[in-house]
Amino acid sequence: MKGYNLKLIVHILGLLLLFNSLFIGITTLSSYFMNDGAVYGMLKAFIINVVAGGLAMGLTLNHRKEIKKREGYLIVVFGWLIMVIFGTLPFVFTNAVSSISDALFETMSGYTATGATIMDNIESLPKSIILWRSLTHWMGGMGIIVLAIAILPLLGIGGMQLFSAEAPVLGGDKLHPRISDTAKRLWLIYVGLTVINALLLSLSGMSVFDAVNHAMSTMASGGFSTKDSSLGYWNDIPQIQYITVIFMFLAGSNFVLLYYALKGKFKRVFSDTEFRWYAGFIGAFVLIVTTSLMKNGAYTMVDSAIWTSLEQSFRHALFQVVAVITTTGLVTSDFTAWSPFITMLFFGLMFLGGSTGSTSGGVKVMRHLILIKNGFLEFKRALHPNAILMVRLNKISIEQSIVYNVLAFFILYLILFIIGAGVLSILGLDFTSAIGGAAASLGNVGPGLGDLGPATTYASLPTLGKLWCALLMLIGRLELFTVLILFTPYYWRKR
Repeated sequence: MKGYNLKLIVHILGLLLLFNSLFIGITTLSSYFMNDGAVYGMLKAFIINVVAGGLAMGLTLNHRKEIKKREGYLIVVFGWLIMVIFGTLPFVFTNAVSSISDALFETMSGYTATGATIMDNIESLPKSIILWRSLTHWMGGMGIIVLAIAILPLLGIGGMQLFSAEAPVLGGDKLHPRISDTAKRLWLIYVGLTVINALLLSLSGMSVFDAVNHAMSTMASGGFSTKDSSLGYWNDIPQIQYITVIFMFLAGSNFVLLYYALKGKFKRVFSDTEFRWYAGFIGAFVLIVTTSLMKNGAYTMVDSAIWTSLEQSFRHALFQVVAVITTTGLVTSDFTAWSPFITMLFFGLMFLGGSTGSTSGGVKVMRHLILIKNGFLEFKRALHPNAILMVRLNKISIEQSIVYNVLAFFILYLILFIIGAGVLSILGLDFTSAIGGAAASLGNVGPGLGDLGPATTYASLPTLGKLWCALLMLIGRLELFTVLILFTPYYWRKR
């Protein structure tokens, strides 16, 4: 590690642990006031996080205040890992889980906003633990690192390298020349939408506790719910599901565009190529699934009642399409039981993802557009080999280096998916469960297929399977390169 600013790295990791302790402190207070029996376990977790974070920062006050690109990658990856490791403590100290591997899986799924769970009986958990699960979503959704760099200038540290490693956006606009101001405005939008979502859900029939938890899960594109049947618990209140769809859609949109919308610049929003295709994909797939449901009928996850009305079929099709594309992971029904065609369709949607600059996981719509446009240009290049043909988005030419980056990302993504499914099959999963689990973990979708589908949990996975899926979640959440670059020999070569 010679040549790396280790003191700075440890200092920022300490800062992140203090963020962690802040939210664990909130759950500790909630446990005390709700008297759910978990207060002492939460308090121990809080104290350990505070002490560890305080020591890390206190012992590294005399550090060089400069983040280089290599340090940025290390801080992001180790920042997520340290947050996850210390984030397991509330689960462990309250005996909410039966093993360390279960705690690591649940916590990683929370911070990466994946939403896969090993909890078979969520409603029996202490409410403070349910709240902690949702808070891990909410912190990880916008990105802990993005929150951190909003205050790094107060410490005399620049955060550009940290931001680029945590939230790479292809050709994305910044809201402000200063990266810390950009992070602050993104978080203001994030907090504001979460509050509005919670208010609307509570007015629609949810308890305040359920509304707050689902608002955090929705805006993070997460998937953790307070109920075992997820949003299917409120199948008799369509308004709740429609509200959730709206906020899932917003969470899957580029937050820079949401900022422009709040400023009244709607033309900029609707002229954005990625946004139009994102909305178009959702519309097209909702139409396909609704038509299929009306033709074949389906069964709800709660009461096994056949859907006969257009509204029921449309609502559940809309909800599940938006949930999978935005990688939110909330469910109203077991879509794998609808029909083989729809199951395959949703499996494909796990690879789509939301917009760049959103809280969604997956490949992202922007990358798909670049791949498609570049593919069509290859036909022209074959006929006109000397012509200079550039991929264009929003009437702007995309640099060839970005096209190469997208191609490399897509190839790596497919390789990781194949390896991921292969490892799960070696560990004993059947073909459908293995490919579904790998796709859902790598894409941060949550529910997969087969034994890991929407109606079940990941509790049946062996210990190694849970750890493997947790690793896939981290790699997918940090856009592949951020993690994988640490495994390359040239990253560690002397500069």
